[in-house]
Amino acid sequence: MKIRLLTPGPTPVSPEVAAAMAQPMPYHRAAAFKEVVLRSRENLKWLFQTTKGETLFLTCSGSGAMEGALVNTLSRGDTIIVVRGGKFGERWSNIAKAYGVEAVNIDVEWGKAVAVDAVKKALEQHPKAKAVCVQASETSTGVGHPVKAIADLVKGRPDTLMIVDAISALGVMPLPFDEWQIDVMVAGSQKALMLPPGLAFVALSAKAQEAMKKSDLPKFYFSFAKELASQQKGETAWTPAISLVLGLDVALAQMKAEGYEKIVARHHRLAEATRAGAKAMGLELLAPESPSDACTAIKAPNGIDGQAVVKEMRDRHGIIIAGGQDQLKGKIFRLSHMGYVDRFDILTALAASGDVLKRLGAKVDVEKGLAAAEAVFNQG
Repeated sequence: MKIRLLTPGPTPVSPEVAAAMAQPMPYHRAAAFKEVVLRSRENLKWLFQTTKGETLFLTCSGSGAMEGALVNTLSRGDTIIVVRGGKFGERWSNIAKAYGVEAVNIDVEWGKAVAVDAVKKALEQHPKAKAVCVQASETSTGVGHPVKAIADLVKGRPDTLMIVDAISALGVMPLPFDEWQIDVMVAGSQKALMLPPGLAFVALSAKAQEAMKKSDLPKFYFSFAKELASQQKGETAWTPAISLVLGLDVALAQMKAEGYEKIVARHHRLAEATRAGAKAMGLELLAPESPSDACTAIKAPNGIDGQAVVKEMRDRHGIIIAGGQDQLKGKIFRLSHMGYVDRFDILTALAASGDVLKRLGAKVDVEKGLAAAEAVFNQG
C-alpha cells in the first residue's frame, strides 16, 4: 500500500530534498558547509520577505523557536498579549508562565479568528505590553488569524513587538515581514518547507534586535544573539542538524525557482479545492469564515468519531491524516495541503475520506465533492 502523508506536520519530503540529505556527511566547520549556511540565510530572507531584518535557523522544533522568541526579547515581570484560539495559541501563554512573564490572554472560540477590536482593546488596557503574540495559522483548528490588521495596531508602539508563529504559515500564505512590520516571526521545517522535523527558523526586525539587548530572561542554547553572530559568518553556535541543513539548501532553491507568488497561489488553490470538495460532499468546516490555507479542519458528522476516520483512512487507504486535539478530539479530522502536495493527493484524500465516512454510516456525496474540487483546480 502506498502511504500518503497529509498531516499538518510532518509533511511529505520532496525526492530532491531527500537525496540531498542522503549525501555523505560533511564537517560543519568546513568551507563548503559555510557556503550552505550563508546561502540558506539569504534564501530565508527571501522566504520571509525581508531585506531589513535578520534570519537564522535553529536545530529544534518550532516550539523551540517560540520559546526563543520570548526569552530573547522579554524580561522578568513583562506583560504580553496572547491570542489563544487553539492548542498552539495556548503555547505562548504556557511558555510565558514558565519564565515569569504575565500573559494577558484573548481567548477565542476554537474555529474562529480573533477580532481585531479585541486586540486593540487589550493594547489600550495594557499600554505597557511588550509584545502581542499570535498564530498566523492555528494548526489545531485550521484558522488563519488577521496578522496584518494586528500588526497595524502594533507598529506604532515603539516598545511593543509583533511576534508571529508562522510555523504552518511560512511558504503557505502571504506574510511579508518588512511590509507588515512584523518584529519576530518563527517557522518550522516540517511544514511548507518540505523537510523532516528538526529545524526552526526565525526572522528578527531591528526593533526586535534592540529588545534583545535589554532582555534578562535566561538563555543559553537558545541565545539568538550568539547564534546570529555565528551564522552571519557562515557558522553555527552549536552543532547543527547537518543533513537537514543540506536539505534546507535544496528546498529553498526549489521554492525560489517556483516563485513566491506562485507558491502562495498554489497553496491557496489546494486549500480552496479541499474546502469546496468537503462542503459539496455534505461536510461542515470548523473554520468556514477564516480558514487557513495550511490545513482544513472538517467536522465529523453526527454520530461519527473523528478518530475513527483517522484510523480508517490509515488502515484502509494508507492516507495519514490528523484528528482533533484536546477539546476537539473525536470531533474533527484535519487534511493538510501544504508543502510537497499536489492536486492528486487532495483528490485521493477526498475520495478516501468519503469512502471511510460512508462505511462509518455517514451520508456523503463523494462524486459531488470530487467534482467541486476538480472545478477549483480547473480554474485559470
